[in-house]
Amino acid sequence: MLKKQRYEAFITHFSTNMPIAETELQYENPFQLLVAVVLSAQCTDKRVNIVTQELFKHFPTAAHLAATHFDELFPYIRSISYPNNKTKHLIGLGKMLMEDFNGEIPSTVDELVKLPGVGRKTANVITSVVWNQPNMAVDTHVFRVSRRLGLVPMTANTPLEVEKQLIKHIPKQHIHIAHHWLILHGRYVCLARRPKCEECTLTHFCKYFEKTQLKMAKEGANP
Repeated sequence: MLKKQRYEAFITHFSTNMPIAETELQYENPFQLLVAVVLSAQCTDKRVNIVTQELFKHFPTAAHLAATHFDELFPYIRSISYPNNKTKHLIGLGKMLMEDFNGEIPSTVDELVKLPGVGRKTANVITSVVWNQPNMAVDTHVFRVSRRLGLVPMTANTPLEVEKQLIKHIPKQHIHIAHHWLILHGRYVCLARRPKCEECTLTHFCKYFEKTQLKMAKEGANP
């Protein structure tokens, strides 16, 4: 299957079977989403959603984060991975938002990555989810699934390389939702250690499945 056909099959499948796909992080505005995404680094969305229920009651705006201190904020996120660093990041993030952006969330990747705790992946998430910009955030799920499906070559060894490949081949209008397609498929079907190939509906164009089946056939022929 040619790469063009593989992308067409990918988009057709998810456009038909998952026309609505959204982040599983719970938020009510861009500020809350930004905080939630910062907290979600190497942490599950489920845990983040539990923590932010109380966090947003006490720190509903950037101004509240800017005005707090470590010992006051830390207890609210202590169950999150790397709570020390994330506490410092959130306070710094709040201060920079107030000082440089009038308390508003910037709408470009270049501006977002200036904020403490915000890397390219987080900036891509915010711009694609809030403003539907054609930016592709590459987390571990996107990285794994796109390589297994054959959407990007196995030689794409960094998130940035994978991002560039996906941006190049996915039609612009689908990029922001394709991010969620890949994440959700990786989270619930194409698991890292034990992918649920028997449940997957993408095996007809999946390179990983093709390789696995070929290996099993060879082993069966040479017991």
